Amino acid sequence: MSKLRVLLRTTAVRLSALYLVLFSLCAIFLVFYVTGMSERLLQQQTRDAITTEVSQIEAVYERAGMSGLLRSLERRARQPGANLYVIAGPSGEILAGNVAGLQPGLLDDEGWKSEPFRYRRFTDESREESHVALAQVLLLDNGLRILVGHDLQEPEKFRMLVRQALVVALGVMGLGALIIWFIIGRNALKRIDRMSEASTKIMAGDLSQRLPTSGSGDEFDRLSESLNAMLGRIEKLDEGLRQVSDNIAHDLKTPLTRLRNKAEAALSGKEDGSQTGALEEIIAESDQLIRTFNALLMISRVEAGSAAAEMSDVDLSRIVADCVELYEPAAEDKALKVEADILPGVVISGNRELIGQALGNLMDNAIKYAEGSTNPLIRVAMTKSGNEAVVTVADHGPGVPEDMYREVLKRFVRLDESRSKPGTGLGLSLVEAVMEMHRGSLTLAATEPDRKDGKGLTVRMVFPARAT
Repeated sequence: MSKLRVLLRTTAVRLSALYLVLFSLCAIFLVFYVTGMSERLLQQQTRDAITTEVSQIEAVYERAGMSGLLRSLERRARQPGANLYVIAGPSGEILAGNVAGLQPGLLDDEGWKSEPFRYRRFTDESREESHVALAQVLLLDNGLRILVGHDLQEPEKFRMLVRQALVVALGVMGLGALIIWFIIGRNALKRIDRMSEASTKIMAGDLSQRLPTSGSGDEFDRLSESLNAMLGRIEKLDEGLRQVSDNIAHDLKTPLTRLRNKAEAALSGKEDGSQTGALEEIIAESDQLIRTFNALLMISRVEAGSAAAEMSDVDLSRIVADCVELYEPAAEDKALKVEADILPGVVISGNRELIGQALGNLMDNAIKYAEGSTNPLIRVAMTKSGNEAVVTVADHGPGVPEDMYREVLKRFVRLDESRSKPGTGLGLSLVEAVMEMHRGSLTLAATEPDRKDGKGLTVRMVFPARAT
């Protein structure tokens, strides 16, 4: 009983019940409309037939007189399925015909009887038995009255047959609707129960759970797919948060401890050199920490989507060119050459500041790791393929092992375990976050995959471009 109450509270069942009620009302209206129209149509046909026969009887009376009229009525009355024929005197008594008795007062007035009347046949077993007919009364010049009518038993049977057929059809369709209603409602309830079970596990902390789908592509599947995508995003952010928490202890605790030790040594006078040098080192360590926290805040801001509202049409070609121009002097200081091949006039919808920051991170990494390589070349390319704008930054440094491509995109992950090179391990994480915000993609590949060492790294940023 409780399951039935839950079933009756579901939206699918309520909608089905509403449709069933509307369908029943329409079907009932259709039953009465069809039977009423059928009855009116049959009565009209009966009236037309009686009118035609009365005209024929009048013609016989005018041509052959009373004797000819009697012979004609007698002949007509003996035919199979004959109409009703009555000859009555001036006072209304029945003189001849195939009717045993009529409704009182029926023959008083000439013309059509406005309503069907009752009569008795000679074959009726009792006087209480009666039948219904429709008739017209004709008044002759000698005072006699002639009634010509038609029994309504067949039209009534037809009307009842039509009504019964429609009622049976309505009953069958109503029963079928109830069965379908129950099946659909029960199926919907089962699917909702499965979704509720998965939601309970998710709320308990198991973000790996997903809402079930049936593969039918209906509204439940579309809702589940949307929520699953949202859960995937939440799981990824939660995993990133845990990763940050784990790495902060290693990557931020060490510089903070070093900063405290330097300050303590400077304060106690144990630090070699002047206090000015110690303070300069403290400031340098503090700047590095500030850059780390700024990078974390920037990634959080991008992943939260707060920068999406600042997106507008920007010239990607101009951003790439400005970035190359900005980092070219730094590359020259490291004896590196920057080669640029930029397709002009490529416009995308994006955030100029974030795209510039992401490109700057890639250029900074390329300069940092390509220093001292046998091929001191950094190549920056800007191309367009269909509705995609592709920015490529390639160097010929040591490169990244293929099995580490996904790892280096995580926060605080650095291949330089000795931390001999400056950096926070957040550069590529920021680039990936920026690409996700712009609905693009980020791919890593070896610049020279056939080389055993110094394969280099090629990073491709693919943006959705405006159609031209």
